[in-house]
Amino acid sequence: MTGPLVPFREIVLKVHSRCDLACDHCYIYEHADQSWRTRPKSISDEAISWAARRLAEHASEHTLASVSVILHGGEPLLAGPARLRRVCEELSSALNGIAELDLRIHTNGVQLSPRYLDLFDEFGVKVGISLDGDRAANDRHRLFANGRTSHPLVLRAVDLLRQDRYRHLNLGLLCTIDVRNDPAAVFDALVALDPPAVDFLLPHATWDEPPPRPDGSATAYADWLLAVFDRWTERGRPVPVRLFSSVLSTLSGGPSLTESLGLAPTDLVVIETDGQLEQVDSLKSAYDGAAATGFDVFRNTFDEVAAHPGVRARQLGLAGVSETCRTCPVVRSCGGGLYTHRYRTGDGFDNPSVYCADLEALVRGVEERAAASLGSPAVTGPDALAAAELELNRHLLALLQDEFGGHGHAGWDAAWELATEAERTERGAEALDEVLAGPYARTWLLDASRAAGSGDRGVPDRATRHLAASVAAATVRGRLGLTVPVPTEDGSGFFLPTLGEVRTGCRGPVLVRDTDGGLLIRAQGGGAGAERLIATGPADRPDWLPLRRVGGDGAPVLVLDDLDPRRDCFEVPVAARLTPAGARAWDTRLSAAWALLRTAVPGQAAEAARALTTVTPLASGPTRAGRHGHGALGLGDESGAGELALALLRGHRRSTFHALTGVTDLYASDGAWEHRLPWGGPEAVPFSRLFAETFERVGTGLLEPRFLDGVPRALASIESAAELTVDGARVLARLRKEIAGGARGASG
Repeated sequence: MTGPLVPFREIVLKVHSRCDLACDHCYIYEHADQSWRTRPKSISDEAISWAARRLAEHASEHTLASVSVILHGGEPLLAGPARLRRVCEELSSALNGIAELDLRIHTNGVQLSPRYLDLFDEFGVKVGISLDGDRAANDRHRLFANGRTSHPLVLRAVDLLRQDRYRHLNLGLLCTIDVRNDPAAVFDALVALDPPAVDFLLPHATWDEPPPRPDGSATAYADWLLAVFDRWTERGRPVPVRLFSSVLSTLSGGPSLTESLGLAPTDLVVIETDGQLEQVDSLKSAYDGAAATGFDVFRNTFDEVAAHPGVRARQLGLAGVSETCRTCPVVRSCGGGLYTHRYRTGDGFDNPSVYCADLEALVRGVEERAAASLGSPAVTGPDALAAAELELNRHLLALLQDEFGGHGHAGWDAAWELATEAERTERGAEALDEVLAGPYARTWLLDASRAAGSGDRGVPDRATRHLAASVAAATVRGRLGLTVPVPTEDGSGFFLPTLGEVRTGCRGPVLVRDTDGGLLIRAQGGGAGAERLIATGPADRPDWLPLRRVGGDGAPVLVLDDLDPRRDCFEVPVAARLTPAGARAWDTRLSAAWALLRTAVPGQAAEAARALTTVTPLASGPTRAGRHGHGALGLGDESGAGELALALLRGHRRSTFHALTGVTDLYASDGAWEHRLPWGGPEAVPFSRLFAETFERVGTGLLEPRFLDGVPRALASIESAAELTVDGARVLARLRKEIAGGARGASG
């Protein structure tokens, strides 16, 4: 097995090996592994000390910021307050100055009292309680050995945790599913206790010992959970449910939030009361000795356990699941299920989960129910995408403020204060948004963000120059009457984003103020004689070069940007400032291309016209979409109207897809699988390329049908791929709709 060791960040420490309940579904006492019978009841002082020492070594070796220790059993409260205090003291002392210690305890709650909670408050031990629902549901399994109910005692424990002085220790409730219980009644009973979180657990089972299915349904557990999901949604999601949160996260392209689902590598190790180091406890359900490693805290390090084949098998992500699972579309969400649940005598854990049908039905059911709420508005059309792009730019700007603001960068602080002042009025906020929505604003925001931690002392100055110029452009656009200090790069002038280039002839920073018909420029620190008025009309002047516009008369009006110093983001050189005749030639070419698009593909032309704002002439080569400038295209040397029309459509589709992937996740785990391109090429490609090329070909294929060759097969591959997220599925539906609409148009 290859790959680096995954350090343990979660340690389950068994402080007591016996229990005061006789739950008939307990994997420790009722399943295959009966090693608890030979272990000491309570963990010894020596085992505690060595466990703390090994954990501190591990955290130091891997520079872990924090580690979580879960006190467990049996029933951990049977260890008693004195033993639990010793555990907390040893662990806290060993980790002091090395890593933050997150202490937790999972208990059935029967023994919980203020005596324990005062101790837990002292050491910050969070408490999770097992409860299977109302009394009828809980009494199916969680009984004393004499058959007496535990339910009133557990409710008393929960009530204690709800008291103000202990509420901060409450982790929530863990509920093991029994499909014979009414799902709505179980959920309502749990929520009535006002827990901070609820987690539903599938009962441990294997292919040798399958879970009970009273009605014979292959999806009984999914049906039960989806009924809870519906109740959860109906009641306004009053409490976080970790199982549902995990599925919703992975459907949106995020991580799994629980070991029982998802492909994240395991980072958990168990320390038994005798100091034995074992794998995850649930493996005891598979066969006798399944969790054993042969290591203990007295002789072995945690790294030795992390290298154990059984542990490594659960750290391989996609490579660690069965072949059936690797080709399943929902594997990112279900992760092949809990490792234990895959076991079958003869072929071990190389199987889908015994809950396979349930997990697929659960993921599909949650996706169907929550797709609308999970999706980003950005995929609905150009206007929503533009709004999401602007929101992202504002977020990047806020991150730069966190980096530079209040850290001695006077120029940045002054520009930020003026930006804040501009936003106090509606027109000022609109004007600043207009500048931040410029297609090349993202370029400097990303460049500054990436360079912020580089140690380059010039980064704050460059970022300040861009911010100040942007605020100055906003005050000009909005006629805000603000005086903005703008540093000049070489003493000759500066560029106002979305407006044009100012040539001041001044050395050093200048003060910029909007005025009727132009800009009032004054050298900072200079007298009244240093002041000059620059007219900002549409014509070139020695002190002013405006951004020109092309189009109109049926074609969209676009900015012809041959000035912005940040426009060089097209992987080929951009052209220098065009002559007036050169600009008129571009206008003529674009008008002819748009006329063709409006006639041939009116829907595509209308969408492109709403999305595109800017064209930047390239020195050579074909039309390209920029790295960061959605709404902008680098126009190449396509000569004929048909060639340019196709280039505009292709560039628009590439730019749109790139922008969508910037503001939402259309896919996840890119590169984990490989796919074939139906339009040729022997090499397998990652999902991102398959999706991007398909997106482009659907658009261009409506203009030139030859590009649709292979697209139906590509759409089928995308639909069955495991990488697709909810938003990716929405984009896929859009592509199918576009093709269907194009076919109807052609047949008509």
